[in-house]
Amino acid sequence: MAAGAEGERRFGAGKLPATVLEELLGRFTGGDDARLLVPPGVGEDAAVIDFGDRCLVAKTDPITFATDRIGWYAVHVNANDIAAMGAVPKWFLASVIVPEELATRALFEQVMGQIHQACGELGVAVAGGHTEVSFGMDRPLVVGQMLGEVPHGGVVRSSGLRPGDALLLTKGMAIEATAIIAAEKRDELRSRGWTGADLDRCAGYLDDPGISVVADARTALAAGGVHALHDPTEGGVATGLAEIAGASQVGLEIDGGALPVSDESRRLCAGFGLDPFGVISSGALLIGCGPEAAGDVVSALQGQGIACARIGTAREAGFGLRLRQPDGALVELPRFEVDEITRLFA
Repeated sequence: MAAGAEGERRFGAGKLPATVLEELLGRFTGGDDARLLVPPGVGEDAAVIDFGDRCLVAKTDPITFATDRIGWYAVHVNANDIAAMGAVPKWFLASVIVPEELATRALFEQVMGQIHQACGELGVAVAGGHTEVSFGMDRPLVVGQMLGEVPHGGVVRSSGLRPGDALLLTKGMAIEATAIIAAEKRDELRSRGWTGADLDRCAGYLDDPGISVVADARTALAAGGVHALHDPTEGGVATGLAEIAGASQVGLEIDGGALPVSDESRRLCAGFGLDPFGVISSGALLIGCGPEAAGDVVSALQGQGIACARIGTAREAGFGLRLRQPDGALVELPRFEVDEITRLFA
């Protein structure tokens, strides 16, 4: 494609394609700062800055797909990325931007109350932020910034995966997507025969099994032997796997039959033609650990009531990213340039 044509390319909703983002980060970030231990990079969950015996871990993430409990969402998705670096979430800031048509005191009170509640659940302090009424929007937007800290030697990176490591996944695929579909398409699903109780349970996936992975990360790290953590969000577990493999420069052999997904999640995704492997999956945590540690990590998580399954093995980079099908055949790991959930709103 000619350079001019590439510059005019329009992207779909969701993350930028990894190849585009990698090229842009290479051109427009960086600088010689020895204290920036983890700079911007595809697959890394947060920045890490050296403060002597401790490190500051910083993350920013917006909430764009969900409108219900948007403030609560913003806290938890940012805290997840802090936890995935081995750190403890400590301080939260938020920019709350509301369209003119919806800008009531009651809405600001609702969103800020959700932020207060979520921070209380995690022991995080609300440290500041910004509120604004804007135009050209059709829904509220919350951009969160979470700061955390970790002892200098305790940083865990997505790039720490090693050939031979076991790959584990907590809870399952499509947790967040299940809650979004149940909430956003409730009337349509009722007309298809879903009961109100079923949809309430699916919308409740935000809390059970839950979209927070803070406890998942702490439990796995305490068990020992963990080399890498990664929080798969937009683009689902498939994209999360590609990101952790790219950051670590390894190949992956994934067991398609071992990928956990609830029957409800599978049914909801199938009802709208969505692939659970590529749909937004906050609530799941990818864990890379030494093969000898895998059993202990799984047992520790299960002991805390957190489901965990071994889904594959890291290989040398030349192996590529491969998915083993139930019949034993190896195929290329599916790629999702755009999160499957965006098709729900097309």
